[in-house]
Amino acid sequence: MKIQILGPGCPKCKKAFENAEQAIKELGGGVEIEKIDDLKAIMGFGVMVTPAVAIDGEVKTSGKLPSVDDFKRMIGEKGGS
Repeated sequence: MKIQILGPGCPKCKKAFENAEQAIKELGGGVEIEKIDDLKAIMGFGVMVTPAVAIDGEVKTSGKLPSVDDFKRMIGEKGGS
């Protein structure tokens, strides 16, 4: 499983990355995380508002800052951990 954090590097985007890392750590790892800050790549996902989160290439949320618990829930729904 791969979590992709989509955002240009704003404070909320950085916090989203930190929250994803924390969720992965708490769940015991086994999930890859990638930060995508290239605007063309972000738009390729159809995202116009950041931060956004994609899991295995599928956008799960856009325009809000997911909490650690939100990430745990998204990972669980995809069958991670």
